[in-house]
Amino acid sequence: MNEQKRPAIQWMDVLWLVLLASLAVLPPVREYHKQLILLGFGVLQLSEGWLIARLPRRGPVYIVVLKIALATLLLDHTGEIPINSYYYPIYYLPAVTAAEYFGSWATLFWTSLASAAYCSYLYPALQEYEINAEDYGRLAIRIVFFFLAAMVVNRFVVENRRQISRYQELSETLAETNRRLEQAQEEARRSERLAALGQMSAGLAHEIRNPLGVIKGSAEMLHQKLGESNPLASELAGYISSETNRLSALVTRFLDFARPLHAELAPESLTAVLDHALHSVALTQKDGQVLLQRQYELNLPLVPLDEGLIEQAFVNLIQNAYDAMGRDGGTLRVTAARANSADRDGVEVRIEDTGPGIPAELREQIFNPFVTTKKTGVGLGLSIVSRIIDGHHGTIRIEGGAEDRRGARFVIFFPVRDEAAAAPAS
Repeated sequence: MNEQKRPAIQWMDVLWLVLLASLAVLPPVREYHKQLILLGFGVLQLSEGWLIARLPRRGPVYIVVLKIALATLLLDHTGEIPINSYYYPIYYLPAVTAAEYFGSWATLFWTSLASAAYCSYLYPALQEYEINAEDYGRLAIRIVFFFLAAMVVNRFVVENRRQISRYQELSETLAETNRRLEQAQEEARRSERLAALGQMSAGLAHEIRNPLGVIKGSAEMLHQKLGESNPLASELAGYISSETNRLSALVTRFLDFARPLHAELAPESLTAVLDHALHSVALTQKDGQVLLQRQYELNLPLVPLDEGLIEQAFVNLIQNAYDAMGRDGGTLRVTAARANSADRDGVEVRIEDTGPGIPAELREQIFNPFVTTKKTGVGLGLSIVSRIIDGHHGTIRIEGGAEDRRGARFVIFFPVRDEAAAAPAS
């Protein structure tokens, strides 16, 4: 049975009440039982929407049963021979109501029940009158028309439900398409911003690197010349040299960010690259006890990737997880499993920590340049990671942690098919 909800009172309900009122003034006029039964039909019609809204599954059953009962009572008070009453078409009401709310087989059942209620008056008629074959034929015709009316209405209702279902599916498809289009537009805008920023960063980093080299060389020469003759000046020269090294490292990161990405893709084991990145980061960690949990699905397919670039991306994400958990330590959970994204088969990697997490308002911007949650961070690490994943035709997103709403979970999807190689030649 398909559930439907109708408004409390429709204009058709008002028209129906008018038609019931017209039956009330037609013969037999002074039969008060008839008037009360018609009033019952009117009350039932007005309360039908209310009952269906509160009892969506059982309500239609109650409605049809009550209409069959009222129709059977009406025939008993509108004719000397109830089965021959001119009010017999009242049985169309429960049959059509069943067709409105139920499927085809249920409609046949309820129409059969209404027909049986009507035929129940055949037995008392046989006790007083002789019924010939022609009368039986008329009775059969009336019952067949009950079924014809019910099935015609049910066919219309079922087809209407199918159309509504198709429109809902189409609406959901359009909504999903719009969502993907907006995501693609946002990614395109982000790529344009990154490209423009990369060009600017490359030029700026190139102009800064040359003076830094001069400053570093001069500071080292001063440190060597002064030696122990002027300890303060020598110490200051050392500060200049160390800070120059820090600036040089920062310039290198700008150049890494600005440098065009040329990924040389080849089928590789993603879990092997993950393990190597985990080992590399673990060797540099001294503070905090981190519990590493690895869960790799067996027999994962090879993924087209540039091993060096993907390891760099994983190292950045894992290093961020270690930094987030800090001296208190925590749990680093890494999983790899088959997945499907946008109708593409691939492998999904999840890197999850139990640190403080990333605020919800920053999750949409965290992959943009210069957006960071670290006090000393520049905000280029995740931008570089995002560029690397984009260069592999994959996707990356961030979610909140699963344990007490703490931590961060990076979800990276890699297609198992190289889209660039699979694209048809133009």
